This record gives sequence, structure tokens and C-alpha cells, in this order.
Amino acid sequence: QASASGPLLANRGSWQRAQPLTPPADVGGEVSIVNWRYELSRPAPSGLEVRLCGEQRCTSLEGASGTTRGLAHLNAGETLHMVFGFAGSGALPPGLRVVSSEVMVNYQ
Repeated sequence: QASASGPLLANRGSWQRAQPLTPPADVGGEVSIVNWRYELSRPAPSGLEVRLCGEQRCTSLEGASGTTRGLAHLNAGETLHMVFGFAGSGALPPGLRVVSSEVMVNYQ
């Protein structure tokens, strides 16, 4: 399990990476399922896209919490991070930021 605070989201058309979600040092095996949750400082405007990424690939996340097998077979010791973006162009509401992001990785 890992958690981190995230970036300020100011403009559409750009991607912002949250702080790394680093596993404990003694983890081995492969990822099977990842549970995620994130919280924004205010309701998300339309067009929000969120991805959970390892070193070599990402998977899209639907909603502020859930479960994915999109990173199955990654090394369980790999650092993950969430990436937040908005489609289109223009400014987002002032003060919109990622308050927290969290993952719980099931591995075998």
C-alpha cells in the first residue's frame, strides 16, 4: 500500500504526475490486482482522464476509486504513479488539485 499527495491541476491539455507510489523494499512477485483511490480538492470538471502507470505502461482509471487488472504481471516492487489530465484547452477552476492518491497492490 502506498499513498501520496498530488499536483495542482491548472490547465486543460496537459498531464500532471502525482508523487510516486513506492512499494515496501522487500516486495517480490508480480502484480495481480490494483485497488486505487484519489481525491480532488473540488468536484472534477468534465474531461478528466486519470492513468495509473508503472515504468513501461499505463492503464486508464474510471472514477475516483476502483480495481484494475491493467497492470497485471508488472514486478510488484515497481514504483507506480497516477497521472491526471484534462482534454481540450483553457484554464481549470482555481485551486483544483489532487488532495491524495492511494494504491493497494495485490501480488503473488
